[in-house]
Amino acid sequence: MTIQDASIIEVHGLAKRFGDVQAVAGIDFDVREGELFGFLGPNGAGKSTTINMLIGLARADAGTIRIAGIDGSKNPKAAQHLMGVVPDESNLYPELTGFENLSFCGALYGMPKRDREARAKELLDRFGLAKAANRKFGGYSKGMKRKLTIAAGIIHAPPILFMDEPTTGIDVASARQIRQLIADLNTAGTTIFLTTHYIEEAQRLCGRIAFIVRGRIVRTDTVEELMRRMDGRHVVRFAVSSGAAEVCEAIVAKWPNLHCQAVAEDHIRVESSEPVRVGPLVRLLEDRGAEVSEARKLRPSLEDVFVEITGIEAGAMKQEKEQPGKGGGR
Repeated sequence: MTIQDASIIEVHGLAKRFGDVQAVAGIDFDVREGELFGFLGPNGAGKSTTINMLIGLARADAGTIRIAGIDGSKNPKAAQHLMGVVPDESNLYPELTGFENLSFCGALYGMPKRDREARAKELLDRFGLAKAANRKFGGYSKGMKRKLTIAAGIIHAPPILFMDEPTTGIDVASARQIRQLIADLNTAGTTIFLTTHYIEEAQRLCGRIAFIVRGRIVRTDTVEELMRRMDGRHVVRFAVSSGAAEVCEAIVAKWPNLHCQAVAEDHIRVESSEPVRVGPLVRLLEDRGAEVSEARKLRPSLEDVFVEITGIEAGAMKQEKEQPGKGGGR
């Protein structure tokens, strides 16, 4: 991925309130032309609200937005022809076929009939949906629906693509395909603004990432620089029979230099700036009646950075997002 020096999106002091809730609280960031920029945060952090202001679906209470030099604060719709949008919930028509949906989206962008139909066929083939081109969208699988929604977002070949939680709620194989499609689009030059609660997805795809919590950006940096925080960290995960919180307390009492966290009732995570000696830990756990079924050394990840910076458990983000009835959050 080649990142240019020029910023194609510039945001300063952006704020939005819904009643008593300050959804976005005066944030600043920029997205450079050609980069894949990640926007990470838990449900309700302000991710979707920020996207809605950037694409002109919501008007900011304060702050400025510039998209490719166009002032989106004064005229939210002025830059929409430069953008593609992939919402967290599909906005396509279930009664139309895949081909008809793409052709209709092309018409909305003013594409001539011949051009939009040719582009629709090209995208259906590119996204592995050619055989389903004449099937109604309502009969597509979740993974197929996400792929067609992405195709609809780029029908007019926009230089900027906004993607809101593109892989949430789909199967592993489809998520892998969509991540590859995102990477390919970016490699071809599309600037991508990606919101996700899957931290490992952001680590794999993004060049830079902003962490947003309760409407405020708490850190923006490259993945490489964020990962430097984990240099010299040693992590071991233990699977125990039960009582994870209690055995963590015993470990820290005996070895105060270790950081121990109960990540589930039957799993603990031990971290240290020095190599972790597994044998003494296993003996202590077994002496306390906790059977150890696994001890595995882990490579520190962006999840660890996120937890350290925000104080929010990465697992809590996933559970919150995946609860029935939960939306993308404001």
